[in-house]
Amino acid sequence: MRESGILLPISALPSKYGIGCISKEAYDFVDQLIAAGQKKWQILPLGPNGHEKGCDSPYQSYSTFAGNPYFVNLEALIEWGLLKPEECDAVDFGDNENLIDYDKLDKERDIILRLAFSRFSTDWNDEYAWFVQNNGFWLEDYCLYMALKKESGGLAWTEWEEKYRDRHLGALQEAREALDEEIRYHRFVQYMFWKEWNGLKHYANENGIQIIGDIPIYVAFDSADAWSRPMLFQFTENNEPTAVSGCPPDGFSPTGQVWNNPLYNWEYHLQTGFAWWAERMAHNLRLYDVVRIDHFRGLDEYFSIPYGDTDAFRGHWEKGPGMALFHALEEKLGRMNLIAEDLGYLTESVKELLRETGYPGMKVIEFAFDGSEDSVYLPHKYEHNCVVYTGTHDNDTLQSWYLSLNDHDREFTQRYLNNAATPLAEKHWDFVRLAMASVADLCVIPIQDYLGLGNEARINVPGVGKEGSNWKWRLSRGMITEKLTGDIWQMTKLYGRL
Repeated sequence: MRESGILLPISALPSKYGIGCISKEAYDFVDQLIAAGQKKWQILPLGPNGHEKGCDSPYQSYSTFAGNPYFVNLEALIEWGLLKPEECDAVDFGDNENLIDYDKLDKERDIILRLAFSRFSTDWNDEYAWFVQNNGFWLEDYCLYMALKKESGGLAWTEWEEKYRDRHLGALQEAREALDEEIRYHRFVQYMFWKEWNGLKHYANENGIQIIGDIPIYVAFDSADAWSRPMLFQFTENNEPTAVSGCPPDGFSPTGQVWNNPLYNWEYHLQTGFAWWAERMAHNLRLYDVVRIDHFRGLDEYFSIPYGDTDAFRGHWEKGPGMALFHALEEKLGRMNLIAEDLGYLTESVKELLRETGYPGMKVIEFAFDGSEDSVYLPHKYEHNCVVYTGTHDNDTLQSWYLSLNDHDREFTQRYLNNAATPLAEKHWDFVRLAMASVADLCVIPIQDYLGLGNEARINVPGVGKEGSNWKWRLSRGMITEKLTGDIWQMTKLYGRL
């Protein structure tokens, strides 16, 4: 079946209180997807933002299971009597509707959510009790981790007192008792996130919209996952990594990239029948209708860099779990609705793993136009079983990308699309049309590319930390017009994707 969708992170939605969230605007966007004839809404990871390098990346989360407190809708808390409008209006979340101010959010969101928590009662709340009971396998460790993190002044868990760092049972029980209120606060926030997210997902599904989620292949080093289950990772007896994730030197980075995520102890995972991965995937399949696995290549082979290195020169490739992981997952969960992020240089073994799983890989229009004029990303080379994007969250917007092309590559695009006469302000539509017309079963377009926005609307520049503007862009109210949704519907119908 030919379908199409739009990529828009929850954080990039317009909303009243500093960041996109599970608010009326999210429901409005579902309605806009329907009006545009779309079937899919792709988002970025929903986990609580970590603060490694100050970059607030959703790919460096404090938990692979928890929801982001930023996304809890304050207006819903007002409706439920936990907050007053004037209390929310008095908070300074920043004054730029197009950019997220994470420094203010990190402080002010916590204050206002704690006020709501002070008015929350669990008495006779069967739904809350159900949530706590059915999510205990991750919730209790996460809440304790966040409480201990606050108690330690925000330090990473490896810098906590030894009894907490190494999870001495007696010390943890004492901490649960001493930090009970703080633990209950984090349970409350997670319950509110779950309640609001389930409501939005139900509304989307009832109206024929499926949500594509995103699961980072790795977890953050400073996370509840690494702290609570160190046996899952390549750690020493002192809970330090022996090696970390990254990628080798290439044309984009002459020294390679050091991501610093802990690497998995795949031998342990194999011995347990990949039980943790099954828990993780089952949880994500409850959150989303389709799951995109980021850095799929790492499940075939992963790049291992000695811990402490600041470049990737001493890194080397190691074998990943391959089909053993997918056999175990499908045995436990059945056939899963997955997308494999297989971008970049692919070895024959990665290609074979993708073929054997049968999951669709990804194609990116922006990657198609290079000096070779023979890229695998050129649409005439696609197979049906793939997902085509004009660009991803890691790419520049179409309009900005086109302006950055050298003369040869720009001229090649004009020959390929026969669009030399198209006005510059309308070029982005030609590339959208190219993706829509392809044989790919699914076509996903970032909302910025439908709007023809420039570099100011880019979501992420890989490798840039807090000095950049990553993860900050937001839509303005009114940018998605009836005319735009009508134009998208017409193109969707034209290419058989309704």
